[in-house]
Amino acid sequence: MLVVDKDILGLSTMGLDAAGGGLTAREIAQQPAVWPQIDALVQRSRASLDAFLGPLLRRPELRIVLTGAGTSAFVGECLAPAMLGQGLRAEAVPTTDIVSGPLRFLQPAVPTLLVSFARSGSSPESIAAVELADQLVKDVHHLVITCNADGELYRMAQGRSNACAILLPDETHDRGFAMTTSFTSMLLAAALAFSVLPAGAASAPSVAAEDVHATALPLLQSLVAQQFKRVVYLGSNELRGLAREASLKLLELTDGRVVALFDSPLGFRHGPKTIVDDETLVVVLLSNDAQARRYDLDLLRELRNDGRAGRVLALSGQAAPELGTDCVVLKAAADVSDLALALPYILFCQSFALLQSLAQGIRPDTPSASGTVNRVVRGVTIYPYAGELHVPRG
Repeated sequence: MLVVDKDILGLSTMGLDAAGGGLTAREIAQQPAVWPQIDALVQRSRASLDAFLGPLLRRPELRIVLTGAGTSAFVGECLAPAMLGQGLRAEAVPTTDIVSGPLRFLQPAVPTLLVSFARSGSSPESIAAVELADQLVKDVHHLVITCNADGELYRMAQGRSNACAILLPDETHDRGFAMTTSFTSMLLAAALAFSVLPAGAASAPSVAAEDVHATALPLLQSLVAQQFKRVVYLGSNELRGLAREASLKLLELTDGRVVALFDSPLGFRHGPKTIVDDETLVVVLLSNDAQARRYDLDLLRELRNDGRAGRVLALSGQAAPELGTDCVVLKAAADVSDLALALPYILFCQSFALLQSLAQGIRPDTPSASGTVNRVVRGVTIYPYAGELHVPRG
């Protein structure tokens, strides 16, 4: 059930509805309560998931392709490093790449598990990617993780011996334009399904996310008040995919008025750092991994010593003196993996994007004033693939 009986980020639900942001606000706020439900759902499905995934994951030659479009693709980008760390051959490949270059991204002779992430399960590329995998890959299996029982992907997975579907609760099927609950819920469900996160892993992130909404409002309001024209999100490994999702959320909810970028802390020095000026906010998503964290902290210090950015904010699961006062420390998540840390981190970023949208006079539930960007993508022509086409070489 969506949160309906309390203020959200200091704003009344009635006021949010009037401003066109009630759906998005509720969907952001409900996540700490939804994540334990996802945890329980996957555990109830454990036997059937193990029966499907177990034999596949025991095959060392198995290639796992994590796919989706837009935010759904970024689920795979967050998940792939953690799965690789567990010894699984996982790759994040957007459906938009598969559809435009099938034989560049699908390997016909390699046994493949295609993991499709989809809020609605009805976008043209998502359906086409499954059909292309069936057409081109000799030994292919499908795991569908979706929020919509009426979506084409969920229907396609029914009654097939080579397919399994995880249908998430209806409240994860965001009605607002931007994917919020659907993103975190699909990420958590997949991490649990592949045992990258253990049962019960939703508990600490849920507490940490509740702390964000309980304590971070003054900071969020001060960030919005500075009217940054550019925002850069930086994260290592699993958190690089999260940085990408955070930047998309800000672009979407501000209808492109605030330029948002992403990178890794180490990669940022190699050219992209030139974008930093006094109208730029840089948000460093600090890792809990000891190796990555050292590099994250080095860049945090460097950016603050440079004195060029309008503001440099640190999000961290662990307290440290070098974080300074411009930071958010989520102590409840001090000991979790970066994949679990991603959940409360993105709730903070979603909340900032929502408040920034409202401050711009935009209606967050339907932010595209031109109507050219839609909740479920439109205008995509899917061309039939009849075999190897001529590919220029040299």
